[in-house]
Amino acid sequence: MLLNLMDKKIPIYEVLISEYNFKKGKPDFNLISSKLIKCLRENFFGKRIALRLLGSMDHPGKSKDDIIKIVKKLGTDRYDSSRKGDRYENIDNKDIDFFALEFKVGNDNEEESIKWALNSFYEWPIKDRSRPIRIDIGVVYDLSKLRVVEHKYLGRESEIKRDGFVFKNPKNKKSSILGIIKIL
Repeated sequence: MLLNLMDKKIPIYEVLISEYNFKKGKPDFNLISSKLIKCLRENFFGKRIALRLLGSMDHPGKSKDDIIKIVKKLGTDRYDSSRKGDRYENIDNKDIDFFALEFKVGNDNEEESIKWALNSFYEWPIKDRSRPIRIDIGVVYDLSKLRVVEHKYLGRESEIKRDGFVFKNPKNKKSSILGIIKIL
C-alpha cells in the first residue's frame, strides 16, 4: 500500500513491506526491492536520484518519525557532529555529507543497486555488531543538487568508490530532497 502524506515542501511516501523482518533469517530482498522500486517509479520516474537508505534502529533514542523530522528540518540525518558515522573516514580525508545509491529511476540497475544495499545492511552489521539493520527510511535526493565525492578506503586503495556525496548548496540541504520513503 502506498500513501502520499504531503508536507508543505517534502512529500512522504509510506510503503508497507510486512515481509521485511528478520524473524526467519535473511529476508527476500528481491520482493522488498520490488516494492521500493514500485514507489520510486510511481513518484520519480525518469529522474536522476541519490537514494539514501537509513535504519532508525541505528539512531539510539530516535524513532523512525524522529529521524524523518530531522531529515525534513536539516536536509540530512547527520544531526549530531559528535556522532561518528559509519565509513566516513577515507584515506584522502575527503569531506562526505552522506552515502547513497545513484541511478536514474526506471533503469535496470536500480533493482540490483537496491538489492545490494539491502543485503549490505543485513550482512555487514551482523559481522560488525552481531545484528542486521532494517532499512525503514529512504531519502530521495535530486542528483543535480549534489556532487559525487570519489574516495578510497584503507586496505582497498585500488577501488575508487563513488557513493559519497556533498551538497552543492550546504546552506539549504533540504532543497535537495525530492521525497522521503517511510517503510512500514
